[in-house]
Amino acid sequence: MRIDVLTLFPDTVNAVLHESIIGRAARKGIVEINCVQIRDYTENKQNQVDDYPYGGGYGCVMMAQPLKSCLEHVLAEAGERRRRVIYMSPQGQPYNQETAKRLNRDYDHLVLVCGHYEGVDERFIEACVDEEISLGDFVLTGGEIAAMAVADSVCRLVPGVLADEQCYIGESHWDGLLEYPQYTRPEDWEGRRVPEVLLNGDHARVERWRRKQQLLRTRSKRPDLFERFAPADPEDQKLLAEIEKEAGRRQIAEPVTFRPATEDDLPAILAMVEDARASLKKHGVDQWQGPYPAAEHFRFDMERGECFVVLHGEEIAAFFTLSTREEKSYAAITDGKWTEGMAYCVLHRCAVGKEWRGSGMAEQMLRCVEEQARAFSLRCVRTDTHRKNKAMQRLLRESGYRYRGNIEVLAEPGHDPARQAYEKILKK
Repeated sequence: MRIDVLTLFPDTVNAVLHESIIGRAARKGIVEINCVQIRDYTENKQNQVDDYPYGGGYGCVMMAQPLKSCLEHVLAEAGERRRRVIYMSPQGQPYNQETAKRLNRDYDHLVLVCGHYEGVDERFIEACVDEEISLGDFVLTGGEIAAMAVADSVCRLVPGVLADEQCYIGESHWDGLLEYPQYTRPEDWEGRRVPEVLLNGDHARVERWRRKQQLLRTRSKRPDLFERFAPADPEDQKLLAEIEKEAGRRQIAEPVTFRPATEDDLPAILAMVEDARASLKKHGVDQWQGPYPAAEHFRFDMERGECFVVLHGEEIAAFFTLSTREEKSYAAITDGKWTEGMAYCVLHRCAVGKEWRGSGMAEQMLRCVEEQARAFSLRCVRTDTHRKNKAMQRLLRESGYRYRGNIEVLAEPGHDPARQAYEKILKK
């Protein structure tokens, strides 16, 4: 790809386009970028490139002759190529990623003409320009900024400029969607944590999460783009259905905190227990289908400082019990084993309020669990769940817990004691 920028300020354009990624590609010969001084092609001693407009008006207009002479020199030097002469103009078609892909695909020589002052003589546009491009509905003092944007966006699509095509096919606007959010170290910055899904090494889940984030971001930030997006992929259709379903749920709009539970919190905790009991029954899970857990269990937890409520603002949104006492039933694990030599705490009774299901509050609750585990000076959290409780199993896996084997829990006489055991080792 060869790009010639016709400008009155070649040093300014050169300074940008011969730095960083595009500059390295130019030095390797992958792309060729030339910034040509229009003033060098004037035909008078004063090197005049502009004059007053016919009909009167403010400012001056760039003359056709220097522009055409400059263009002819560039075309002669470049030889026969698939060429496009483009005038950077606020009257042009709005530029977008599809235009960048078209210019990269259909041409190997672009000539970008930068106007200045009050514009250029219309006769030059009629005689020499193939296309006019605008960055948007606003006016700049010259075409240089627009030309640099076009050159950069086209050059980065040329094979070899970036390390791999994956560097750009997932970015904003590539397929009509905005890019997913990006994170780097540290995992926790000023109380804001990297999403757990990005830390677990499950590439399929990461890709699905990223695609969903693209859809969510476009829906939120650019509804005009989202309205035009037509999913052809069945997986996109599934994600869109999920998004529509989740849109009616409560959104986490305030920081989520937690504190030790008190007697005053017991009515809210028991109400969540009843909601969870009904939900488990609906899904055929033989768990919490008797008197357990009851008020006395939570009072016992509170006395030991092991019961906590999760708050959205001042509202109780979830609860959990985290114990530092060894769980006897965990010693008889089968079909697997725990990590050896780890002091641990145990996540017992927990639930999220009915109105918060599907909002991400369950993930926030598990973050609170981890924070309290660290407050106990422990780096290992163990828990168990009913073998038919697929929702809890999925939540644990997606939050970085690893399945360790099977155990039996006899807390609920008359119910299936089989449980799946999970463990998470917290990073230092």
